[in-house]
Amino acid sequence: QAEDGIRYHCVTGSSDVCSSDLSFFRCGGVLLRVFFLLNTALYLFVKQGVGMAWEQRWHPLREEWVVVSGHRDNRPWQGDVVKGAQEELPEYSPTCELCPGNVRPRSGARNGAYTSVMVFDHDCPCVGPQAPTVPPKPPGIYRSIPAVGFSRVLVYSPRHNCGLAQLSLPQAVEVFQTWQREHRELSSRSGVKQVLIFENRGTVAGYPSPHGCCEILATPFVWKTTEIEVESCARHYAATGRALLQDIVAEELRDGRRVLDQSSSAVSFVPFFARLPYEVYVCPRRTYATVDEVSPEEVEALVGVLLAALRRLDSLWGQPMPYVLMLHSAPTGGGCAGFHFYVQVVPPMRKPGLMKFFGGPEMGGGNITNDTTPELKAAELRAASPSAKVPISVGST
Repeated sequence: QAEDGIRYHCVTGSSDVCSSDLSFFRCGGVLLRVFFLLNTALYLFVKQGVGMAWEQRWHPLREEWVVVSGHRDNRPWQGDVVKGAQEELPEYSPTCELCPGNVRPRSGARNGAYTSVMVFDHDCPCVGPQAPTVPPKPPGIYRSIPAVGFSRVLVYSPRHNCGLAQLSLPQAVEVFQTWQREHRELSSRSGVKQVLIFENRGTVAGYPSPHGCCEILATPFVWKTTEIEVESCARHYAATGRALLQDIVAEELRDGRRVLDQSSSAVSFVPFFARLPYEVYVCPRRTYATVDEVSPEEVEALVGVLLAALRRLDSLWGQPMPYVLMLHSAPTGGGCAGFHFYVQVVPPMRKPGLMKFFGGPEMGGGNITNDTTPELKAAELRAASPSAKVPISVGST
């Protein structure tokens, strides 16, 4: 039995084998040797070809190396673990600031009796029109400017026990259409250079409430990840005449091992260069620069693939998977040649209850080490249900 818990059988020359067994070995020796060789080949294929890759993989969008160290996946861990909960939540909570009719304590505003999605200005924004217009001048080489912008919250459903993965397809389509509408409206505001839409799901991802929602930030600057991707996509487009993500999708479909779901309009996969174990990309097949450009005819198919990916993540361990979900749209104003809109879902977990921590290589070196292989994690997700709606529990991670 190897360290990873898989038992491997082989023929040995042990002296305590009975005569009937020896006779069997003599008669069937050739077949046993063939079986042993095939078994060994299968082991090497699974462990070396899928689970044991140890290499650096180039991330073409970020233009950086990711260290893939599949042999580290089962290393011992003696620290704290994240514990899930089993008690299911009610549809309404009198203490939840997002449930219909409740008062939001930070602003004193009362929610209306909404029945589908709800959008409101963030009660505790990181950027906003109320930020000081003239911040104190910092000394020396330092600089500062006003943290102006717009911050909004989009609540997916009036149900307290409902996240994005628990929505029906029509409800999720309504959320996507709200993303489009909010992105379009905020992009038209004077001084806005980017609209960033994201969801932090779960306590370990930075959001303690189980009531499903996302945030929308409109800023007078372009976020660094988007800036990097705009530049890499422009270079690729200038060199090839093709959108970079189009080529990534084509390669994922050609290889096939990391693909989760696909339709005529969209595809989801664990990318070859995944930085975290269960990172998933959901991409429209056609190139659109921003979320609001996705055609009405393709929204439902794209949302269906997104829901399938989120439900696979939840079904994997039978509990809601924490994640950060991001919509990668180009900055406002156009001119981003080759930029291809996509949705990225990044769970911070390595195993049930065990987070992927950012240590010296990530925080000090600036590159990510992925302690497994994208092929292995994609296989795990393909084995999970794309349709089951895992209930959200009290204290879910």
